[in-house]
Amino acid sequence: MGEDNQLLEDPLSPAKVGDTGLWGKPATGGLDLLALGEVMIRFDPGEGRIAQARSFRVWEGGGEYNVARGLRRCFGMKSGIATALVDNPVGRLVEDLVLQGGVDMRHVRWVPFDGIGRESRNGVYFLERGFGIRGGLGMMDRGATAISQMRPEDMDWDGIFAGDAAPRWFHTGGVMAGLSEPATETVRAAMQAARRHGVVVSFDCNYRPSLWKSRGGREGAIAVNRSLMPYVDVLFGHEGDVSATTDDLLHGPPWHTDESFGPMADRVASEFAGIKAIASTVRRARSANRNDWGAYCWERGNVYSGLRFEGLEILDRVGGGDSFAAGLIHGLMTGKPVQWALDCGVAHGALAMTTPGDSSMATLAEVERLMAGGSAAVQR
Repeated sequence: MGEDNQLLEDPLSPAKVGDTGLWGKPATGGLDLLALGEVMIRFDPGEGRIAQARSFRVWEGGGEYNVARGLRRCFGMKSGIATALVDNPVGRLVEDLVLQGGVDMRHVRWVPFDGIGRESRNGVYFLERGFGIRGGLGMMDRGATAISQMRPEDMDWDGIFAGDAAPRWFHTGGVMAGLSEPATETVRAAMQAARRHGVVVSFDCNYRPSLWKSRGGREGAIAVNRSLMPYVDVLFGHEGDVSATTDDLLHGPPWHTDESFGPMADRVASEFAGIKAIASTVRRARSANRNDWGAYCWERGNVYSGLRFEGLEILDRVGGGDSFAAGLIHGLMTGKPVQWALDCGVAHGALAMTTPGDSSMATLAEVERLMAGGSAAVQR
């Protein structure tokens, strides 16, 4: 750990931020954001159930990837994905869907197909949206995937984050880190390299019980998260994701208030001094398709409360948090006030949950209109 702790100049120091108003490096010819994570094929039975389905619609999706896609499609920023795929027709289907979303694939590692998928596979999952009193249901099929077998040396992380073509922002999270122990070390190596080269690093804790079942469950995830916090600038999560204690109240779904969020964020930031911002969504499910939705952000000691949607009608809730992250990152990278960035994230996440699939179909104009208090009236 000795050399790893000798990080270069703080990428968010006033010397770098003051003249440009941007977080991190000024815009160059490279990517605005690079995400590291798995991209899977999602099988969607629509309004039906998985067990009775006779046809499925397919989407691509993944916690880290969804952020990159939202930045590209809604906000027009240049984003890319670092991942691994098996070179077979399913992998090429993922490629086609990713390219439709405009996400750069120069950092994709293609793994040869063994003809049966015994050595390496592409991940798929099935998801029911739920309705009313029937909650959503997801079933993952992502064992032995190409990305779960990726090791730190499989990509030249210093080469990726160095030079004029380097991304300004690097995003990854607990889904990628939870895939396997090699995946955790790949995340760590990438985060360390990004910090060495002055690239802003964001991390979404995104706890998934199925990923951590064989690695210590919630406590195992927290241990990994804590080991990665020294390399994080912007944290998407809450105290329960990184707390050393095992208090059940900390590790449940967060529902913060104006009074509780600031002290919680202060506690996290006091332990992990490199964190510059902490953002958390707050969601209360009244039913599968009607949720209360909002968010908070702590930024270098200041606390912000975002837009609040009570009883938000939802078609497909998957990806709402990722779209929130994309909106917040867009605001910060373009030099907007933190309050604007937070509201942008909340509005973008809300709109993303009104359409099917993991990824946002919203436009920037729609996001800004909702931020300004726009209604659902037909636009002509």
